[in-house]
Amino acid sequence: MIKLLEARGIHKRFGGLQALTDVSLSINKGEIYGLIGPNGAGKTTFFNVLSGAYTPESGEFVFSGSELPYGEPHKIVQRGIARTFQNIRLFRELTALENVMVGHHTRSTAGLFGILLQRKHVREEERLVTERAFELLRYVGIERFANTVSKNLSYGDQRRLEIARALATEPQLLALDEPAAGMNATETSHLRTLIETIRHDGVTVLLIEHDVKLVMGLCDRVAVLDFGKKIVEDVPAIVQKNAAVIEAYLGGAHA
Repeated sequence: MIKLLEARGIHKRFGGLQALTDVSLSINKGEIYGLIGPNGAGKTTFFNVLSGAYTPESGEFVFSGSELPYGEPHKIVQRGIARTFQNIRLFRELTALENVMVGHHTRSTAGLFGILLQRKHVREEERLVTERAFELLRYVGIERFANTVSKNLSYGDQRRLEIARALATEPQLLALDEPAAGMNATETSHLRTLIETIRHDGVTVLLIEHDVKLVMGLCDRVAVLDFGKKIVEDVPAIVQKNAAVIEAYLGGAHA
């Protein structure tokens, strides 16, 4: 297997709180990798360090063979890592189509003067970006809402739109932060199919999710965090029988 991402000894502290302690894990190219743990385990903090929102006290991420920069989210996106958020972050007053087009800006070649002068190659690039944005809306199943202002979409469709916008950056790794949160059983089933399709089409997926049933049925491998420490990393069948995992979720008496 080819390693796409390696986290090596990641430490992150907020004042007196040690949020991540020596977290190391590796994600292989082409897999769906789950990151789970109880509330406050450090999962979203890990995502925020990976995506450049936070700077760790020590440790490094190696992506596709070279170290990632810290504190520069735009450069991490350009390197090929895109993410969604636990709390949906869309441009609420823009249409679904415009939201996805914004996601493509990291791959745009048009400079400021090209945009102002509306040069031919800029107009052609804009046409291609619009077409690609619509294709991505179709890909996630919401093309009928292309011209709908995003704040007027249902919760589940906003989740899908955020995924489409992330895919517009042309990532090698798509990091999804609780994409099934607030979804009903039917929406969750459709989400699972979408994630499987994304992986089938060549994008590696890193998934944070509280729906343990979804994670165990979808992911190739799973890591579990508890109080900022990794307690296990293995295939789902092994992880769900691990005594430390059972204790983290259910408490010592159940374990």
